[in-house]
Amino acid sequence: MDRLLAYLNEAAVSLWRNRVRSLLTMLGMIIGSASIITVFGISRAATSGIASTFGSFGTFPVVVRADPAQDYPSIAQIHYSDVRSVALALQSITPWVFPEWNRTYLTTFGNVRDYPTVGSASGFHDDGLTMEQGRKLTQHDVDTAAHVAVITADLDTEYFGNGNAIGNYLRINGGRYRVVGVYANIKGSFLNALVGSSTVAVPYTTFHRDLDPSPPDYILIYAPTGFQNQAGKLAVAALQRIHGSDARYQIQNTSDLLNAFESVLNIIGTGLAAIGGVALVVAGIGIMNIMLVSVTERTREIGIRKAVGASRRDIALQFLMESIVLALLGGGVGAGIGILVTIGGAWLLSKQLGEMLIPYVLIVSLAVGFSILVGVLFGTYPALRAARLDPIEALRA
Repeated sequence: MDRLLAYLNEAAVSLWRNRVRSLLTMLGMIIGSASIITVFGISRAATSGIASTFGSFGTFPVVVRADPAQDYPSIAQIHYSDVRSVALALQSITPWVFPEWNRTYLTTFGNVRDYPTVGSASGFHDDGLTMEQGRKLTQHDVDTAAHVAVITADLDTEYFGNGNAIGNYLRINGGRYRVVGVYANIKGSFLNALVGSSTVAVPYTTFHRDLDPSPPDYILIYAPTGFQNQAGKLAVAALQRIHGSDARYQIQNTSDLLNAFESVLNIIGTGLAAIGGVALVVAGIGIMNIMLVSVTERTREIGIRKAVGASRRDIALQFLMESIVLALLGGGVGAGIGILVTIGGAWLLSKQLGEMLIPYVLIVSLAVGFSILVGVLFGTYPALRAARLDPIEALRA
């Protein structure tokens, strides 16, 4: 350990002696490390923010709908009564099977008129979505086909301004619906737009009875993790027993879509970081070049060291330590810049994607690891070249 510390001190003295040259050599490491940290850090932070926000929606459903590409889509049309048959077929897996409608209806309050999306909803909630006012729909609302509604925060502002929406009545497609809850905005304007703002939710029984008695758009199945695919297949089998084996249905596991989305983000982030890694390779070549120059300049010094008893191993470790220190200094400065840019980028993106988690330990470990790797890989050849110098020839230099 004492020997390594001595080599470290000699490396620092040598680099300081040629500080301008050392600084210029480190620029490549600074740029490469900063670019990798920034791209990798922001991509990971964005992925964590999106995953966290989507995770607040709780269990993602399996969606079953008639395949529109079949020759006769009408034979596979899902009817309201089919939902009960599917629920019976899935009772050993999950009790949460519901029809789903989404329509655009004229919705008014006083003189305010708009055409928001009006969707059906159930009393099943395992999400982490918070309420700005009131409550969510309950199973009692569904069982009694109550004329109640839950709205999003933007509609609360549009219809009721700064007032209290709870207890007021919206007129939806001619019917009166009492507002019982207002969802708080999701953190992140992009995700608010993606998952749906300007939305009114009413019990699906009420929707079918009073708003649209036509067949539902699809069936939602909330199955436990690991049972989604089985639930989808059982639902299709139940529907084919009703509509015939020629009826075709699409099964969409929305949790798989989220996983695929996260995978794509990770691949993009890794790919961009790899491109930034090219700068590290260029920086490594610069370090190798400057170390070879250093070996040439210090040939006589190497000869003297060998003459007084220094081994090849000692000479190689001395120059290798200089290369590692050079790479670590550049990588450290680059990592600091990259972390600052990552924090700024994450702060800006959080307004669109929600709260983000920056993996500081991971990106710092990445910076240190890459710096040491570059120092070792590109410093080994100059170190070995210095170690192999003939002491007599070196003294004559």
